[in-house]
Amino acid sequence: MRFFDEQFKRQAAAGEFELNPFEARALPYVRGDVLELGCGLGNLAAAAACHGARVTALDGSSAAIESLSARATDLRLEIATGLVDLAEYQPERDYDCVVAIGLFMFFPCAVARRQLQRALAAVRPNGIAVVNVLIAGTTYMAMFGEQGGYCLFGENELPALLDGWQMLDDRIETFDAPGGTIKRFRTCIARRPLR
Repeated sequence: MRFFDEQFKRQAAAGEFELNPFEARALPYVRGDVLELGCGLGNLAAAAACHGARVTALDGSSAAIESLSARATDLRLEIATGLVDLAEYQPERDYDCVVAIGLFMFFPCAVARRQLQRALAAVRPNGIAVVNVLIAGTTYMAMFGEQGGYCLFGENELPALLDGWQMLDDRIETFDAPGGTIKRFRTCIARRPLR
């Protein structure tokens, strides 16, 4: 977590609060009562709250949560923040929208799959899930450092878990990474059925 704390401190000091491409694409769907898991500096949480969402934003980095809490207070945004162990967290209620972008890859696969299932279970009927996972074919592994556990999902694993949901956006994207390596992501935005 020290790596992320340092990164978030640098980004906050530099005022780097722009949405990344995944967050920008998700924003139009992030409405109502929202849970964001792995919110980082809270760029998406803040943007959604500016559009009227009530956001619960959780992260395992104290630097990220401190920065977002201060920004939410300064901007008078309806964001409840929490420092939690996202490898163990279990939502206690359901939400109109649950977001997890770039989170599950940092857990061992058994934990990642369990936490993804918990996140999906917290989406209300007719609610939205926004999930982004790193998938097989990724060759850039330096981001995991020496932490020991990480997860590359199968290319079609995420849409299979969302079978029966209305798929609103589903993309596989490949990004160049250092040393001639690549990162491959699958992002799904889906609406849970009414029953």
